[in-house]
Amino acid sequence: MPAKTPQPGDLEPIEVATRDELAALQLARLRWSLQHAYDNVPHYRRVFDRAGIVPADCKTLADLAQFPLTTKADLRDNYPFGMFAVPREQVVRIHASSGTTGKPTVVGYTRNDIDTWATVMARSIRAAGGRAGDIIHVAYGYGLFTGGLGAHYGAEKLGATVIPMSGGQTEKQVQLINDFKPDIIMVTPSYMLAIAEEMEHQGLDPRRTSLSIGIFGAEPWTATMREAIEARLDMDAIDIYGLSEVMGPGVAQECIETKDGLTIWEDHFYPEIVDPETGAVLPDGERGELVFTSLTKEALPIIRYRTRDLTRLLPPTARSMRRIEKITGRSDDMLIIRGVNVFPTQIEELILKERALAPHYQLEIARPRALDELTVRVERAADAGHADGDTAGTTLAQRIKNLIGVTAEVQVVQPGGIERSLGKAKRIVDKRPKT
Repeated sequence: MPAKTPQPGDLEPIEVATRDELAALQLARLRWSLQHAYDNVPHYRRVFDRAGIVPADCKTLADLAQFPLTTKADLRDNYPFGMFAVPREQVVRIHASSGTTGKPTVVGYTRNDIDTWATVMARSIRAAGGRAGDIIHVAYGYGLFTGGLGAHYGAEKLGATVIPMSGGQTEKQVQLINDFKPDIIMVTPSYMLAIAEEMEHQGLDPRRTSLSIGIFGAEPWTATMREAIEARLDMDAIDIYGLSEVMGPGVAQECIETKDGLTIWEDHFYPEIVDPETGAVLPDGERGELVFTSLTKEALPIIRYRTRDLTRLLPPTARSMRRIEKITGRSDDMLIIRGVNVFPTQIEELILKERALAPHYQLEIARPRALDELTVRVERAADAGHADGDTAGTTLAQRIKNLIGVTAEVQVVQPGGIERSLGKAKRIVDKRPKT
């Protein structure tokens, strides 16, 4: 098990810099990024001009709030390469997010961008407890999704041995974990549970594997889910955060020695929290929507990008940089059921309190008449009987009503009745008629 507290000399100087030193670096890089975007991306020149602002108007970090916000729609409107700030020939790699509502969002990287990404990923893995020489099993998907290759390059830069398994082939995942004995696994938390299930199916004890650290991201997950994973697999479950539009995984990372939120690598990504309705910047400590501006990206500078993730900024602890509270909801994942705001993670937390229920669930939204109706489909735990599952389902429905304030039908299905995710879990099934 790696030491949980970094040794002297383990950290980069910027990770222990003073706030004044960090702010000076941020301002210089921010001014460069704004100018780079304005000079080379027609979209940014157009929206800056429309707002009556130019990069030279940014004289302090607080001045960033005067610049327009960027949305996913802006990237889609400039599909595929319209947001690139360098000639396409200088782009050495392209990734794209899934196009669930149409065209995907396309991101590009120069050679320097790839090196920056590998650097922040290596920093992230080290913060999670990884060290040079560790064996790291990467079960994030490879391909256009940024998770697999982002983790891969960072692990190699750290000096680790990489098992590039990707997602899927759950039986083989278990075989390689059993045979190769990796120290760390990088995967979505929902798929980690599927792997643990397969271990048990094969007669293996998930608590007796070589895995001592799991670095989990790509989907919101609760502190209660952390406790469940750590108990089931006898490992440290550590949170990682990123999104393709900003870089990929490695934008922020929880430190294993504190587990108190995710440290943002502020030397490369400048954070703000805004009111989701008005876009006004909120002070540190207030909850709102996370917005990022890239400070060093060449191919795809991103200015005040609305992530839709809901969180708040917290002061530094394990490193010199600010933290974000664990993200457990997104403004675009929020369901409004008869006037009540509902997040999937709220229901997940209640499910995990019921011993007779498994942490595999889906939320179905239907509109059979004039109003939306919510159905929670959740699996019975493998060691629970039908009666126990039914009782737990009744209790869950009562708790959803009492604690969240919405009436939901709870359907308890047999173990394995919810389709397993090979990556990000599909939590919401919208059966409402399309308008």
